[in-house]
Amino acid sequence: MAETARLILLVEDDPDHELLTIRALKKSNVANDVHVARDGEEAINLLFGPDAIKPQVILLDLKLPKVDGLEVLRRIRESDTTRMLPVVILTSSDEERDVVRSYQLGVNSYIRKPVNFNDFAEATRQLGMYWLVLNEVPPVF
Repeated sequence: MAETARLILLVEDDPDHELLTIRALKKSNVANDVHVARDGEEAINLLFGPDAIKPQVILLDLKLPKVDGLEVLRRIRESDTTRMLPVVILTSSDEERDVVRSYQLGVNSYIRKPVNFNDFAEATRQLGMYWLVLNEVPPVF
């Protein structure tokens, strides 16, 4: 797995949400590089392929083409090489079953995307501050 600890993996199929997330991270002075996977299959290939990346945090949408976010999360948690990667569900889903299933599968955090850009930017700022500055990841995972 390539050493990419300062990297954020954003798994998002909606180009508008992708742009908003990246814009909000930059507005919050998050300097980490953001790698985008636009479907679940691409995310799995990035994490488990021959040139696998090891991001500092994964921001994972649930409603994805090809492979949905819950299946991506399941695969992350069942592998020794990715099990301890911090995964934050960042989704517009307000389905209680999605929240419950995400935690059953071992998600670290579940965040509903606010509709208003200012609220979204603030949520992203706090997310970045916690997961990229305050949170300490295990030294080997």
